[in-house]
Amino acid sequence: MNLTEKSAENVEYMVDQIKEKLRMLNFGAIKSTHFNEDMYEELKDIYEHVMKKQSFSPNEMQAIAEELGNLRKA
Repeated sequence: MNLTEKSAENVEYMVDQIKEKLRMLNFGAIKSTHFNEDMYEELKDIYEHVMKKQSFSPNEMQAIAEELGNLRKA
């Protein structure tokens, strides 16, 4: 997958991977359609951060959820 290209498919992939890695129940409300390409780089940064780590504290998961919430389309 080439994540350097801004596309709806890449957004969907990154959101799905973040949700799977974090395994958080409240992420069910976050869908790839909630994000637009204007926020692509920020979403990619979150994705890369999540993929690098093996585990997350509850505070880290909350911070990631908040950041994703801030990126959602209005």
